[in-house]
Amino acid sequence: MTHPQITGEAKPPHAPTPQLVLRFSGTRRGARLARQLAVQQFTEWTGLPHDSDPARTVALVTAELAANAVRHGSLPGRDFRLALLLLPDALRIEVTDTRPERRPEPASTAPQSLDAPSGRGLLLVEAYTERWGWERRDAYTKTVWGEVVLPSPS
Repeated sequence: MTHPQITGEAKPPHAPTPQLVLRFSGTRRGARLARQLAVQQFTEWTGLPHDSDPARTVALVTAELAANAVRHGSLPGRDFRLALLLLPDALRIEVTDTRPERRPEPASTAPQSLDAPSGRGLLLVEAYTERWGWERRDAYTKTVWGEVVLPSPS
């Protein structure tokens, strides 16, 4: 039996996508831990430093999605789920909450008041991701996701 790592052969065509899935409490502390873990995992997968622009983007997008899950998608005593998937050209950040009936408004169509203390989270997600969206995967949850483009190797 030959091993691609030993013989130098190419990887199999269907190599698994690196991913990490964890549950966090539906609290501000849970949202903060999700952000910190997302940045840590991103830097481990990519080798980029914590203070790089892509890592800061991952922190911002994760923070906004997790904060929305806690503020708008949480039921008492229910967790939210963070999933990170390393795609060939992007990091996909998914946050799943327990309020599928509360659909996120498209950021570009939501009324924005400069005086409002909140309400600009998805506008930031839209600005900092290549693409974002949401989906109901079952009757009990919804997932909001965003893809942060990876820098091309130099």
